[in-house]
Order: sequence, then structure tokens, then C-alpha cells
Amino acid sequence: MAMTGRRPATEAEARALASAVRLRILRLCLDRALTNKEIAGRLGVHPATVLHHVRTLVTTGFLVAEEERRGARGAREVPYRATGKSWVVDVEESEGQAASGLGQAMLDAFLAEVRLVDLDRDAGLSRLGLRLSDDEFTELRRRLAELLEEYKNRPLTPGGTAYSVFLSVHPDVTRD
Repeated sequence: MAMTGRRPATEAEARALASAVRLRILRLCLDRALTNKEIAGRLGVHPATVLHHVRTLVTTGFLVAEEERRGARGAREVPYRATGKSWVVDVEESEGQAASGLGQAMLDAFLAEVRLVDLDRDAGLSRLGLRLSDDEFTELRRRLAELLEEYKNRPLTPGGTAYSVFLSVHPDVTRD
């Protein structure tokens, strides 16, 4: 869903975001900086694999390294924090075929994360079938984008509970 005020993603940025693992890393590092080892532990992925993804995200500006620190055994640790850049680039409007794969990566990241949630107790799920004109569809997307932008721009609530929102508005190919 295109948001206003975004710029087209470069090919490298679009490729960086077309990975479910990288999208999950960005989500993990949204509120606080995490080290490669901490990210790997939370994702259940080998640290070398995470390091490859972290380097890609740092190179493209989606993650930033914070001040180095010493771990429990004195080892050098570099914590990384998400920059928020993924919200200001528009992969839908990037040039060429670089955007392909983002939709699948977003869905895969969502599915991996939502599998960790008790859906009956903790998730607010809704489904709605609509039949809209092109203008009505454009209005729906615009209003949803405005609502998401409004919440994105709110200051973080100290001590608040972390939530994720996944929204998909798509043609219902099962109905004619």
C-alpha cells in the first residue's frame, strides 16, 4: 500500500527488503538495539546467517550500528537499531524488477511472527469481503494509509505493549 511522502526505493533497498528474515530483523530492532547474537537467538537462526542480513541492512541504511560494548565474557558486541527508513521508501514505485519479492517476504515474515501468538486469545483478526469501484478502492487505500501513518508518527508509549499490524487489501479471486 503506497503511503504519501515516500520516495521510490533504489534497487539495492528494494532487494534488501525482499527478505522475510531481514524484515523480521528490522522489527526486532525497532524499539531497542540488539546484537547479532541476540537477533540470532530470537529468530532461531545461525549467527553467521544473521550477520549477512545485518550487513545488508546496514549497507542500505535500514539498520545502524550503535556504540560497541563488551559482552558478558568481554567479547566485542555491536548492537544494531532500525532507522525507520523502511517506512519512507516506496518499493512499489521502485524502478525495474527490484520490487518483486517484497510482498512474499512481508507475508512470510508475518506468518513466522504470528505463529508465535495465541491467535484465539491475543490477536484481533477480521475479514471483510467488499465490492468497490476503482474510486472507492483508492479511497479505502488512502484512508488506511493515513491511519497507519498517524499511528506511526505517534511518540512511543513508555512501558506500552509492542504490537504489529499486518494489513492486506487484495482482489478476491475466489468471487466473481
